[in-house]
Amino acid sequence: MSSNPAVGLALITLAGVATACFYAPFKGVRGWAWETYWLAFGVVSWIIGPWVAAWLTSPHLLQILADTPSCSLVLTFIFGALWGVGSLTGGMALRYLGMSLGWAIPLGLCAVLGTLLPPLFDGSFHVLIERNSGRITLVSVLVGLVGIAICAKAGILKDRELSLEQKQESIRDFDLTRGLLMAVVSGVMSACMAFGIANGKPIAESALKHGTAAIWQNTPLFCVVLLGGFMTNCVWCVYLGFRNRTLGSLVKTENGNLAVDYLLCALAGTLWFMQWLFYGMGETKLGEYKFAGWSVLMVCIIIFSNLWGLAFREWAGTSHTTKRWLFAGLIVLAISALMTSYGSYLAGFETSVCGS
Repeated sequence: MSSNPAVGLALITLAGVATACFYAPFKGVRGWAWETYWLAFGVVSWIIGPWVAAWLTSPHLLQILADTPSCSLVLTFIFGALWGVGSLTGGMALRYLGMSLGWAIPLGLCAVLGTLLPPLFDGSFHVLIERNSGRITLVSVLVGLVGIAICAKAGILKDRELSLEQKQESIRDFDLTRGLLMAVVSGVMSACMAFGIANGKPIAESALKHGTAAIWQNTPLFCVVLLGGFMTNCVWCVYLGFRNRTLGSLVKTENGNLAVDYLLCALAGTLWFMQWLFYGMGETKLGEYKFAGWSVLMVCIIIFSNLWGLAFREWAGTSHTTKRWLFAGLIVLAISALMTSYGSYLAGFETSVCGS
């Protein structure tokens, strides 16, 4: 399948938009504790979404999985479960910090680790140093880190400028200490998704052998990796449900509309799964440096989640200086994403020249 970085970047940008939007429907959930709506959301995003997409796009799905080496299936599931810890703590970071700061810190760590660790482990990191395209990719990661640091600076200024009451007007459960801890854990553990995708490549190869179109080759892969993620989140949410006696609200709630809560969680789950659907398609278009797509995804999520943060007035009451720090960070992050895409384009060009 020929690479087309422009199309790949567009698809991954859509993935970032979908991810940045997924948490917004939770603002309308009433009568459910966090663990309740996170569990309902997880069923849609990590079970129903990926399996429906795979059945629709991959003929002989069960045969595809049966023909995949068991080692690949197990490792993909395990890394998915580890990534699930990052997703779980990421949800808590959003709960405690809001959509702006709650995305910037974990995704900053995730972008760096998820982009650089796979080539380090598979022995291809030297290519990044030897080729112009690789050096541009490395610089784009550094630029992304600068942008993330600027956004984090804006978040720190915001924390200093607003009272606790002002913060809780837009972020109901605001807690800086818990939020920062969850954000760091999320950033480290979420990088396991990159390893899950890398170890799941035999699943994609099996899909191609069984007639799946190249652009849909990753849909069976996400069935396995997201199943691992669901297991981690489900265990924790059920534990909290028993401890807090909130599981009963799944069938009966005193405050709010049960049908509306389910619809909002289904919308959130659908938006979240679209991240991996679009990402899986976009990655097939990025050429030799497919791992660079991870950095683009992280940056796009940070940009659009900060825009949502503005829409929900998470920055209301802050100074013009703080807002300028935020916008400067978003601009730098956009530049980083464009540099990563350009690095992928050069990689395809250099490969074709070397091949000829």
